[in-house]
Amino acid sequence: MEFSGRNDSETCPICLEPLLREAYLDRCFHAFCYQCIAQWSKFVKDKQSQSQSSSKCKFSIKCPLCKTENFSIVYNFDGVSFHRHYVNDNHHDSFFSSNHGLRAQCYRSEAGNLFNIQQYWKYHRYRQKNNWLQNWLRREIQTLTLEEDVDIIVHHIQGVLEAIFTRKGDSKQVTPEPRREEFRALLSDAAMPFLHGRTARFVDELELFLASGLNIEAYDRVYMHHLGISPPTEEARDPDPASD
Repeated sequence: MEFSGRNDSETCPICLEPLLREAYLDRCFHAFCYQCIAQWSKFVKDKQSQSQSSSKCKFSIKCPLCKTENFSIVYNFDGVSFHRHYVNDNHHDSFFSSNHGLRAQCYRSEAGNLFNIQQYWKYHRYRQKNNWLQNWLRREIQTLTLEEDVDIIVHHIQGVLEAIFTRKGDSKQVTPEPRREEFRALLSDAAMPFLHGRTARFVDELELFLASGLNIEAYDRVYMHHLGISPPTEEARDPDPASD
């Protein structure tokens, strides 16, 4: 499944009307009307509560479209702040900041050709060490998995990248396209067990970040300007969207 929050028809899959106050589920990123998905989540939670004897069980909501298990609804995202409602009232992800929310918005949008990827491969710029790569990987993987502890995944992917870019006996005569294809294939294989349907877009974003040559802050500013949204300030949360 391609990582895309918006439905092609721009209609809510529940009410079949144009999206009103767009909201999306945190794992599959399918979009719905805010009230529709909030009511759906309440219905699902009430149904689960009746079948569970323990009050400590971790509630989730399966997407009405793809049946992916989700744990929260993200809505009222305006480029500066967003609201988030957890299906499980006792669940809190304090690590998920406005920067994470902005990156989620980026993954739901078309990136376009922000930087010259062809020159990155043509002039072997991948040989230059990227001092911000580890922090960027951590933020991206946290955004896509909604998990705080992603160090194992980060080190695994970073190790694959280092093996590709520092391979002994590598010649500068290698043409850019085969090297790029190898990069994308090996990285996809490394990320797929963790990111599943979001893998292809993650590889695109990683390649874009590497080609930019920018630090994380500068990269974000360029990306936000491209999408026409403002830098993050303070995150807003609403604990009960069903009552809004």
